[in-house]
Amino acid sequence: MGRKIATVITDMFEDSEYTKPAAAFKEAGHEVITIEKEAGKKIEGKNKQAEVTIDKGIDEVKPEEFDALFIPGGFSPDQLRADERFVKFTKAFMDDKKPVFAICHGPQLLITAKSLDGRDATGYVSIKVDLENAGVNFHDQEVVVCSNQLVTSRTPDDIPAFIRESLNLL
Repeated sequence: MGRKIATVITDMFEDSEYTKPAAAFKEAGHEVITIEKEAGKKIEGKNKQAEVTIDKGIDEVKPEEFDALFIPGGFSPDQLRADERFVKFTKAFMDDKKPVFAICHGPQLLITAKSLDGRDATGYVSIKVDLENAGVNFHDQEVVVCSNQLVTSRTPDDIPAFIRESLNLL
């Protein structure tokens, strides 16, 4: 039975960090639901290689409707973490011990949700200090799985490992 994956995303996401995992999740029989401020909005990746039409607005969804959370990188997570609704939504998945997949700058949303203290994780090199300040045991490796719940990776180069471990949790 496929899982329902909430995907929080907005303009300037890292194209391949959304498109490749989303395609792999769908291919494995899972449902990927994109969530932004409003449904029907068209957003664009920062490399202008991917355009996504948003499925649901943040006010239309509840964390309990989903089995997992996916946070692609790029500038998207930094924009979303300025909105308390996305921060609360993200925190609920961590609090409920549901799978969370965050790549590159994706963990920024988890930092703002104050959900990383004591966790093993990785992320893009520029947020290493932010992650450490949030209490993360930082590991510079292609993928880190923590507590059979949290999957993090650093860059687009790590996508195959990120997908492999995310699918393992699903």
